[in-house]
Amino acid sequence: MPLTPEEKDTFKHDGVLTRRALVAPALVQRATSLVGTWYRDLKASDIPAYSQRTFAPELGSHPDILALYRETDAAELATDLLGDTLPVTTAQIQIRVPESEFPDAQPEKAMHVDGVSCPHLDPRELRTFSLLVGVILSDVSSAQDGALHYRPAGHHTMADWFRTQWSLGMTEQVPPEVDHERGVPLLGAPGDVLLMHHLIPHSVGRNLTPFPRVMAYFRVSHPDHPRRRLEALRDPWLDYPPLTATSQPAVDKE
Repeated sequence: MPLTPEEKDTFKHDGVLTRRALVAPALVQRATSLVGTWYRDLKASDIPAYSQRTFAPELGSHPDILALYRETDAAELATDLLGDTLPVTTAQIQIRVPESEFPDAQPEKAMHVDGVSCPHLDPRELRTFSLLVGVILSDVSSAQDGALHYRPAGHHTMADWFRTQWSLGMTEQVPPEVDHERGVPLLGAPGDVLLMHHLIPHSVGRNLTPFPRVMAYFRVSHPDHPRRRLEALRDPWLDYPPLTATSQPAVDKE
């Protein structure tokens, strides 16, 4: 089912939209079975590196993982927002491990925007995209379940900061007023899907449950994004022509 006008308005203002139960249980089960098998051999010493990039890197292009995007309405919803997209060929699997199982192995992630001034990259290198599509693969009923935290409408703040204060090579990922925020936790059930503008600043909390929190993320780009990464940081709607075709983008009222 395509996005409704109301959903598009919500996305323009908040930069975030959630579709509940979008992914069929059978697809979720196939993906979680793969990740669960991989997780059994996880070593504490590997967690910091996986947390910076992706867990289970060898599963990123597995058909059962890609099916969470390709064989659901998630791809259609991405096209509703971007108009056209580059092919999605890999997924990022992010796990927040239980602190009871791996004490001190995975501290909270600070507020950031993906692909900009990453600690493990040269600060002059950009690995940006247009839209983050996240599929929840484990129950996240509380902020203490290792939930993603995001700042609604933060794409307006970040675009202004990138346009007026930030320059390529800076190591700061977000402005100070955003860095000190906690954000809104993403809560949901397996099969729920998050659509989040790339410019939405977000962090990740600690997992105080006995079970790993698992998400599969798909980084979706407008076909023109790779040649205009800097411009897209400064203009939040450059990669979203369907949202600007008939009306002006919503103004942040914060």
